[in-house]
Amino acid sequence: MGTPQPDRPLYIRIHERDNVAIVVNPGGLPAGSRFESGLTLTEPIPEAHKVALTNLAPGDPILRYGVTIGYAEKPIAQGSWVHEGLVATPEAPDLNSLPLATAVPHPLPPLEGYTFQGYRNPDGTVGTKNILGISTTVQCVAASVDYAIRRIKAEILPRYPNVDDVIAITHNYGCGVAINAPGAEIPIRTLRNLSLNPNLGGTPLVVSLGCEKMQPSRMLPTSALPVVTDEPYIMRFQDEEHRGFGDIIAAIMRMAERRLVQLNRRQRTTCPASDLVVGLQCGGSDAFSGVTANPAVGYAADLLIRAGATVMFSEVTEVRDAIHLLTARAANETVAHNLIREMAWYDEYLHQGLVDRSANPTPGNKEGGLANIVEKALGSIAKAGSTPLAGVFGPGERVTQKGLIFAATPASDFICGTLQLAAAMNMHIFTTGRGTPYGLAMAPVIKVASRTELAERWPDLIDINAGTIATGQATIEQVGWQIFHLILEVASGRKQTWADHWGLHNDFALFNPAPVT
Repeated sequence: MGTPQPDRPLYIRIHERDNVAIVVNPGGLPAGSRFESGLTLTEPIPEAHKVALTNLAPGDPILRYGVTIGYAEKPIAQGSWVHEGLVATPEAPDLNSLPLATAVPHPLPPLEGYTFQGYRNPDGTVGTKNILGISTTVQCVAASVDYAIRRIKAEILPRYPNVDDVIAITHNYGCGVAINAPGAEIPIRTLRNLSLNPNLGGTPLVVSLGCEKMQPSRMLPTSALPVVTDEPYIMRFQDEEHRGFGDIIAAIMRMAERRLVQLNRRQRTTCPASDLVVGLQCGGSDAFSGVTANPAVGYAADLLIRAGATVMFSEVTEVRDAIHLLTARAANETVAHNLIREMAWYDEYLHQGLVDRSANPTPGNKEGGLANIVEKALGSIAKAGSTPLAGVFGPGERVTQKGLIFAATPASDFICGTLQLAAAMNMHIFTTGRGTPYGLAMAPVIKVASRTELAERWPDLIDINAGTIATGQATIEQVGWQIFHLILEVASGRKQTWADHWGLHNDFALFNPAPVT
């Protein structure tokens, strides 16, 4: 790519086998543009979209990342635009014939001495925030709990300066559902584990109506509590002691203040980087995501794992077409089989809905140069770095293992974020090419832009610009270290993400594959 010159036509070719490359120049390039290689465009090509490096006949494989992302539907001339309408999507890899732990990477050298200032919990986990969370068992009480929290923030929270926030874990579940259906365990354990997130101090508060299907004892049995306490942590609207709405709200506020007293005593202490549980996600992806932002995050993921941390990547449909690359680097065959199990479950889930993985990508992904889900998946898994896959956990399960983890979730940004919080995430890294104001109240969200144009247009929404990699102004390694250091600063409370600065916090979104009655 050479030194950055904005007016010089630039493209990025990932692998020596690739017969397509993506246009780097902001705004794209007109017909007649000539690259240093001698390639000349036969038609205008938008930024991030693919140009054919050779002539392609119908049925020829289209190669990006060194692998086939599709097949030419019709003749494609060298120098022309290779867009989604010209690309036939290949079949997904057969789950019955995948390599199992055949290319396990060698462990990287340990990275020692890196720490952050976090809140140590009684169960040994560490928070990067100090938040009071009030969980709900059913949607019926959501509006009332929101009302109580507005009162708590206005009347009580100012007396407890060491507490960052008070949040409600509200949702649309809890009653009118097939509570004993096989898929029902997913939303139930998600809500259970959300209430136990390290950033909430590991001790939950629960507000219930009283007559709902999901009783507090089902959502949060005593056996699930990390620390047994004599303090009341469940309040039921329908208990006869409560006389009117004002009395109900007062009861919630009294319970909340007792918990605020405890949280306010907490102080940040020096914790090793190994106490971080970092979730990785991409949303509003484009063709640069797999070239700049995701590889830089992957490098940061390697650094975190070298420091002993837990790093989670997710989004089943956005790894499904690259599954053969992941099963090969699984730590052992058991881990590989567990990963295949999650892929097979989701294949069947989509099949029952009369769709398949081709329902992804989005119109914005396509406008950003991603032709199909295969191309998107190959770029998505770059976030997973280069270390062995150490473990696999199902949707809503709490991750209890160090290293690189696949935490199964749908690709929906909001559902994925919710499930990663349930998995015990205390830091979130979110890459984007098209742009999104996405944020979470429960954990800091560092947003990484794949393109400089986006980072410059949204300077007060994007935390790190990885677009400099595309123009040669920075390397993947340099941006990876930048992300790593920012994680430690944000986790310590010394820096604030833009999402937290503006208070941009999306609602929780449960994944419920079970029937609604």
